[in-house]
Formats: sequence, C-alpha cells, structure tokens
Amino acid sequence: MAAPLSLPPDPQFVLRGTQSAVHALHFCGGAQGQGRPLLLSGSLNGLVHIWNLQTRRTIATLDGHGGQCLLWLQTLPQGHQLLSQGRDMKLCLWDLAEGRNTVVDHVCLESVGFCRGSILARGQQRWMLAVPGGSSDEIQILEMPSKTSVCTLKPEADAKPGMPMCLELWQADSSPRPLLLAGYEDGSVALWDVSKRKVCSRIACHTEPVMGLDFDSQKARGVSGSAEKALAVWSLDEQQALQVCKTHELTNPGISDVKIRPDRKILATAGWDHRVRIFHWRTMKPLAVLAFHSAVVHCVAFAADGLLAAGSKDHRISIWSLYPRS
Repeated sequence: MAAPLSLPPDPQFVLRGTQSAVHALHFCGGAQGQGRPLLLSGSLNGLVHIWNLQTRRTIATLDGHGGQCLLWLQTLPQGHQLLSQGRDMKLCLWDLAEGRNTVVDHVCLESVGFCRGSILARGQQRWMLAVPGGSSDEIQILEMPSKTSVCTLKPEADAKPGMPMCLELWQADSSPRPLLLAGYEDGSVALWDVSKRKVCSRIACHTEPVMGLDFDSQKARGVSGSAEKALAVWSLDEQQALQVCKTHELTNPGISDVKIRPDRKILATAGWDHRVRIFHWRTMKPLAVLAFHSAVVHCVAFAADGLLAAGSKDHRISIWSLYPRS
C-alpha cells in the first residue's frame, strides 16, 4: 500500500448537471474488460441520472418519484434492471435493457424515513429485499420480484432501538441462511437471523443514530458512522456475536455514508463537514482528506475497478482515482 498522500489530489473529473443535491450513487458494470462503468445518481428533486463516464454526460434521466428525494439506487444481478427508492414511499423497478427506461413494477413502502433498502441475490431471477417496515422500529423482508412477504423483524420486547437507519443483507459462505445487519436510531448495530426472525447480537456503537454502515464478509468486520465524531469498527465471531474492535475519532461530527472498496483495501466516508475521508481498511490509518465539495457530502460509491464517486448537497459529483488496485 502506498504511503499517505502528502497533498490531497484533485478529482479526476467532476459531473455537473443534476441541478439538485445528490443523495444516492451507484456504479453499474465496469468489471475487468468491460471498459468504464456507468454511474447512476439520485437527487433531491426525485430524478435519476445515468452518466457515461467516457463522455462525462448523462445518457438518460429517469423520473419516477414525483419530485421526492431519492434515497437508494441498486442494479439487480442480471444488470439491466434498476431499483430506485424515494421519499415518496415507493420503490421502483426499472427496465434499462436496450435503451428502455420504463418502470415495470413498484413496491409501496410503509415508511417515510431516510433508511435505504438492501438486496441479496437468490439466483439470477430472484432476490430478497429488506426495507423499513410499517411500525417505526420494524424491518420488512420481501421475496422479489413476487413481492411476497417473508417476515417482519421486530426488536425484542425489552429493546428500544428506535427506527432502523441503515440495512445490509448478506450471507455467510458457510451457510445458506440470510443475515441482516441493521444500524438503529439509538446508535446500536444488530445482527438478525432472517430465517429465525431473531436478533443474534446487538452492540452499542454510537451515542447518535447510525447514518451508514458497510460490512466486509471475508474479514467478518464492519464499520459504521453516525452523527457523532467517531467511526466504529466492529467484528463478528463464529458464534455470531458482534463486538466493537475500535473507534476512530474524527475531526468533525457527522458521517452520511461509509463504503469499503470492493478489494477491501481502503474505505471512504462522506462527511457533513464537506470532506471525503479515505482510510486504510485493515489498520484504519487515515490516508487522505478530499476537500473538494462546498457543502455536505451525502453519499460515496466505489466501482468494481476502484473508481470513487462522491455526491454532495452542492449539486456536484466528484470522481476520484486513488491508490489504484494492485
């Protein structure tokens, strides 16, 4: 791994034209030999922009959320379908094949909060979807695309975690059972066994609501950020018990989003202080502070090839190439 950057670099380039704060980012494609990926961005004005990073221009604009803020974008395993979640309490399924940009289905959500959904592929044509549920502390699990309800996850009677704030479905290599990591309003992170509808473990990570988390299933280690001045790094043992490994103090409070790069070498945080911070994932050593944006950074995303995108309230998306993958 290279030494920390002495001077923060400039973005490789900047995308302008959303005319609204950028709240969601997702790369599509771009694996080895595929050329540059497409970038999808979701804005406060309810629009999804699809960007060609070769020409640095939008190739399509999707309008399916009635002007309500976009929270989450995710392409499905087969590649030509997109999920978009907005604050209009709707999750849209788009068909993007062969230049089509049409909503082919939607799920009516029961929560108006800021919690982003999560999916887990169950084969080429099926996937599991986790979204915030009807009651403020519930999480709903659906089988898709049939929209069949699998279960509703409700906290234990004596637990008062508040609303789920962020979700991550995943599956251990050793077991077919789906698991869900959830960050809550009270600052805790819980691991759910979806099949048994029970919490395996819950830890207090933060004193403020968890705003973003990411999990490295190979290292059984995760990271979360909140409204406070610290990142929490936690691990999962073979008995499915979570434990906090360390906390990393930040210069300023407020993390909107946190993402581990696909090669698990570095991680990026989106800060309320207008900064993107880069850390070495194994050691949590700070590597760079990217001070380009002039307002809150709402979201970060990594492409399969390691390219980093950051989206901000300043209407701009910055694209960075840092520590090229070896």
